[in-house]
Amino acid sequence: MKVLAIDPGAISGAYAYFDSHCTPIVGDLPVVDGQLDGAHFDHMVRQWKPDAAVVERVASMPKQGVASTFKFGMAVGIIHGVLFCHRLPLHLVTPGVWKKHFKLSGTDKEAARALAIRLYPAVQGLHLKKHHGRADALLIGDWFLDTRAKP
Repeated sequence: MKVLAIDPGAISGAYAYFDSHCTPIVGDLPVVDGQLDGAHFDHMVRQWKPDAAVVERVASMPKQGVASTFKFGMAVGIIHGVLFCHRLPLHLVTPGVWKKHFKLSGTDKEAARALAIRLYPAVQGLHLKKHHGRADALLIGDWFLDTRAKP
């Protein structure tokens, strides 16, 4: 099964692509001019042809500015729109659900990154603290494959 997992962000989103034939691939979502690049994201989805997508269910955060909230909402809308256009089954998961599965606290980004490195030592692109979004996407995809994709 090929799965695309996404940790959304206005300009800091990340993905993990799982294909049963190879090591997962992680990276940052493409950005142009301070906004998620929908055309490039569409190209990625078209190239990989995933069977399903799992995206973290997110909401605005308290004390987040109006402009930041709008940019974040736009990015999430672009992600959902591209996935729907490809007619992909879209699964949403809250941070609490996938983090509970791995026994992670809600705010410890470094613990999630360390766990992702331990579970997937061959995955490239997790070596810096700023790669916590990539690690989250990897764990979101792992959660999906472990709990939802089994017959």
